[in-house]
Amino acid sequence: MKFKRTLVLLATLSLAASITACGGNGNKTNNAANTPAPSNTAAENQNTGSNEATTEEIKPEDGAELLIWESREEIAFTEQIAQKFEEKYGVKVRVEEVPVPDQIGRLTTDGPSGLGADIIVIPSDHIGNAVTTGLILENDVFGEETKSRNTEASIVGASYDGKLYGYPRAAETTALYYNKSLIPEAPKTFEELIEFGKTFTDKTKKKYALMWESGNLYFNYPFIASNGGYLFGDNGTNKDDIGLATPEALAGMKVFQDLKQILPVPSGDINGDIKRGLFTAGDVAMDINGPWELAAYKEALGDNLGLAPVPTVLGKTAITFSGIKTYDVSSFTKYPNAAKLYADFATNKDAQLLLSELIGSIPTNLEALETDQIKNDPFISGFAEQAKNSEPMPSIPEMNNVWGAANAAFADIWNKDVDAKATLENAVKQITDLNNGVAAE
Repeated sequence: MKFKRTLVLLATLSLAASITACGGNGNKTNNAANTPAPSNTAAENQNTGSNEATTEEIKPEDGAELLIWESREEIAFTEQIAQKFEEKYGVKVRVEEVPVPDQIGRLTTDGPSGLGADIIVIPSDHIGNAVTTGLILENDVFGEETKSRNTEASIVGASYDGKLYGYPRAAETTALYYNKSLIPEAPKTFEELIEFGKTFTDKTKKKYALMWESGNLYFNYPFIASNGGYLFGDNGTNKDDIGLATPEALAGMKVFQDLKQILPVPSGDINGDIKRGLFTAGDVAMDINGPWELAAYKEALGDNLGLAPVPTVLGKTAITFSGIKTYDVSSFTKYPNAAKLYADFATNKDAQLLLSELIGSIPTNLEALETDQIKNDPFISGFAEQAKNSEPMPSIPEMNNVWGAANAAFADIWNKDVDAKATLENAVKQITDLNNGVAAE
């Protein structure tokens, strides 16, 4: 069975409705057992968004100091939140820039030696891997509050095997940014986009109608899923049912290959920095990207910036990947109380609104979604509209085996014009072998 969209952000489409309508414990230090559970009074306060009662039950350890790892794009937010936390609780917080994709690997090596962060950022597709490798603690003290004040989809994304681990802070998916001074109205189909590109793209002048990371499964998922392909079957839980090379997926890949005529650039020459520079300079008319670029794009383009759903694929609504970004407490932390307190503080309503203001993220906090700041923002609303047609990235540990093989396959198809069927079938075999190897260990 293909990945069904009934789970589709169950409530990252409570998120969209709000906007458009207005594993193992992994506890190597056993510290969680010493952390008291929320009182009944705290539970009564959940619907108000207050965490005062719970914070009376959990206090930072004497002499606690915290290290937070954060991405470059969001470090300005974290520095502000860290300062507010330090002022309120007297806990010294240090913020270090580490790219999100590197954080789990770094914690694996640095955690046991005491050099790792106390809190890291984990996208929902890596939660299962972090849990099964014993890297993070369960969200126990603030678990019920976290569930009550966030969208159901974000709780699904922050959980693994029925237990809540993460502290949701933002929902993400991709949409189509466009420069209104270059193309006044966004194309609704990729066919329309290609026709525009034939008149706009000029490789000699490094001008391109559209740019996206053509060697990256995350950005390419519409070509797989929109016509009926999928990643893992049974709602993303069946590691043995991989749908990257189904006839439906391969039909969508023809659109992917057709786009090379308006983007004659090797996939290795396209990354976030390059796209950002070209788009903000007016040399790229459209960019398939996420909310993490919104602040920079608004600053550069002002009223000329537009946002629209990803164009249709073979006449079908584009299905994008979606994910939840979470804060997670390291199982190696010396200060689990302080770390859990910070993770909760840095993902509450006010924190999520600040993150949205600075970065353009989509909140998961239900109260934040009802504020004018969010409901009246055309860009956040635009991402929410695309989120209606997105599928959450699977959170099973085997998701970790997908990226290398799939990305290499897309790069080969794009760069070498190799047969898509054979290349994707080989990627499926590689993923399957890795999955079976993990299972056999």
